[in-house]
Amino acid sequence: MRPTPETLSTPSTHKLQHQAHATQSMPHGNESGRRSSSQASACYARRSAVRDAEAARVRGPRWRRGALSLLLLAGLFTLAGCAGTPSAPNRYTLPEIGKVTPAAGISAPTLVVQPVAISNYLDQEGIVMQLSDIELNSANQNLWADSLGSQLTRNLRQTLTQALPQTLVLGAGDAGDARLSVEVDRFQGRYDGQAVVSGEWQLREGNRVVRQEPFSITRPLTADGYPALVRTLGEAWEAVGERIAGELSSSRNGH
Repeated sequence: MRPTPETLSTPSTHKLQHQAHATQSMPHGNESGRRSSSQASACYARRSAVRDAEAARVRGPRWRRGALSLLLLAGLFTLAGCAGTPSAPNRYTLPEIGKVTPAAGISAPTLVVQPVAISNYLDQEGIVMQLSDIELNSANQNLWADSLGSQLTRNLRQTLTQALPQTLVLGAGDAGDARLSVEVDRFQGRYDGQAVVSGEWQLREGNRVVRQEPFSITRPLTADGYPALVRTLGEAWEAVGERIAGELSSSRNGH
């Protein structure tokens, strides 16, 4: 299901217009105090407009992105001149994997999962939205609560532990243990209402590469907004881990 497009006539835009009319019609008596109150209200409205513009970036594929970008840019410039504390950003974590039971017994084969490497543009607090085929935006008000690389590593280990019950999945091991390394080059929302995850994984035994495969998963968002985007990205990443587990199982079984 594609998110529904939204017009620029947002409630925050009406607030800006109302504040502008209120300022123009204000009497001159006690002008200093009223001007301070009006400026504070205008700043609040501008912050709301910026938040609305940013949230709308995860919505419909044919929305007026050019006009939205201008609105967001104008809001950022006006916020620079506002006094007061900015509103707290929203912070998100990827959904936790279900119940995980590690393999037991000294005879279980070991798989060392190395920290997931991510592209430089993903290595930041802001959740990334792809606005066109060449334009990317990092959110200012919608941030990761923990580093993205750490979250991806943790969830991947949990998924592999769950999907490979006869394998001991670790974060560190001996030199002779099989080692899985994963590189992620896309982990973002896209302008057409999709969550996109892609990259490459590699399995090494000692100094020898025994398996190397790319991965790419695209899933539609089921609702508007960053919460739906984060959940869909989490589901896609879990699917990546399950695919890797399936490939590893096939290799061990000689298929």
